[in-house]
Amino acid sequence: MLGVILESITRPSEVAALLQYKFAPKSSSTERLKQSLANDASKKECYKYLNMTSRSFAAVIQELDDELRDAVCLFYLVLRGLDTIEDDMTLNLDRKVELLRSFDQIIYQKGWTFNENGPNEKDRELLVHFDVVIDEFLKLKPEFQKVIANITKLMGNGMADYATGEHRENTSVATVKDFDLYCHYVAGLVGYGLSDLFAASGLESKEIAEDKTLSNAMGVLLQKTNIIRDYREDLDDGRQFWPREIWGQYIDKFGDLTKPENKDKAKHCLNHMVLNVLNHVPDSLTYLSRLRNQSVFNFCAIPQVMAIATLALVFNNLDIYQRNIKIRKGEAVKMILQSTNMDNVIAIFRHYVFEIAKRNEATDPNFMNISMAVGRVS
Repeated sequence: MLGVILESITRPSEVAALLQYKFAPKSSSTERLKQSLANDASKKECYKYLNMTSRSFAAVIQELDDELRDAVCLFYLVLRGLDTIEDDMTLNLDRKVELLRSFDQIIYQKGWTFNENGPNEKDRELLVHFDVVIDEFLKLKPEFQKVIANITKLMGNGMADYATGEHRENTSVATVKDFDLYCHYVAGLVGYGLSDLFAASGLESKEIAEDKTLSNAMGVLLQKTNIIRDYREDLDDGRQFWPREIWGQYIDKFGDLTKPENKDKAKHCLNHMVLNVLNHVPDSLTYLSRLRNQSVFNFCAIPQVMAIATLALVFNNLDIYQRNIKIRKGEAVKMILQSTNMDNVIAIFRHYVFEIAKRNEATDPNFMNISMAVGRVS
């Protein structure tokens, strides 16, 4: 805690937010969850794996209203299991594809576990004990099960198509259209599923689930932001998700973006990627403006404000080519405390797009396009 406070020591509002967050009383939702887990070992295990596998979503999931919390927790764990299979470079491709295409059926198979992941796969423990996830999934009401199984089927087949198609593992995404499609499969579909769960719970209207364009934008904005931020980590692991259609305009080899002699090209390429993401912001804000339940709004708004803050952090920032950079904890906590209504969320977005605008250089080939994208938000 001391180190986090020292990081924000010159920003009193962040220090105040950290202290407020640290000493705030437990919410009623957290207390009810604690009570429900006290005599339910299987459900308790699921929340243990939620906290183990999620760096950012565990806390907001646990603050959801009771009607929705368990369903979203299990939705996350099912998709995390699917993602762990897709990410594992040690798995035989045929075996991987078989699992991806059948995972929507596997989640109905009581007792199913999986221990074939490589020893270094970070979330392998979840699949080793996946039977507890299945047990809790089967306790959900049928409407929730149907949503989760449907999205799992769509996502699993999309991942399998990607793995066996022209973009084999360890190669780059070719076009912006491919980039959009990949992000749709791994994140836009999550937006679909969450909207469907919100509607099925009765906490949000059916209209929320019906507008797939807005639901997709919510997930894709997060995924693309993470892909930009994780450039170095993915490069070191042999993964390339930036579309060649963009980076190929600046350099010949994807890894050449890290070379000092290419710093101007690397900066322009990075900003081009940020521009691609900024185009999703209007749809994201429209989606948030249609939410009515407070816990659902907080759940959706917090990741979105983190994403816009991250975009502002990486814009024009060559550090991303050398290491994974993150917003300060104090900055994140301040946004969490503020993201309780639409006016505050719009103010946060405007603040960070203004930061992007201030660093947008006239020498950048996308200067005008970036200015227009910023203008659509501010």
